[in-house]
Amino acid sequence: MQEVYNQLFCLVIFSITGILIGVLFDIFRILRKSFHTVDWITYMQDILFWILAGGLMLFSIFTFNNGEIRSYVFIGILIGIIIYMLAISRFFIKSSVTVIEFLKKILSYPIHLIQKIIKIIIMNPILFTIKKGKGIAKSTHKKLHNFTKKDKKPRKANKKFKEKEGILQKM
Repeated sequence: MQEVYNQLFCLVIFSITGILIGVLFDIFRILRKSFHTVDWITYMQDILFWILAGGLMLFSIFTFNNGEIRSYVFIGILIGIIIYMLAISRFFIKSSVTVIEFLKKILSYPIHLIQKIIKIIIMNPILFTIKKGKGIAKSTHKKLHNFTKKDKKPRKANKKFKEKEGILQKM
């Protein structure tokens, strides 16, 4: 009789484990609905889910069933997942997504304000310095280039211009 109670206890424990796996699954679903991510992050989330779900199952099996894998373990986990998905999942997802969207709206203004402050205080001076540095570098380069230029004869066009302006006397 004790064996039957022990198996019934394990069935309940593994049903709770199944419910926890369902909650974990919905947490990842909520993250996907709330935050749009690129494909490789989604793949990483899937791998992380399976590692956590497997770890939770192994922990439960070793803690409550001395590492013995029996049919009631899988039946309990399956019952827990089914109960969670049918009874709790929709409410959990809707309420969590609503809370996250609300928090995103509340936090978006301070985050936007911090981004503006960083742009004004840090980025604008850096960009201004870079632009002025480029301008100074270009003008210095031109001056050095003109200074080192070795033109012994003035160009004809330049000579004609100077004659026309009266700077150079005609010979």
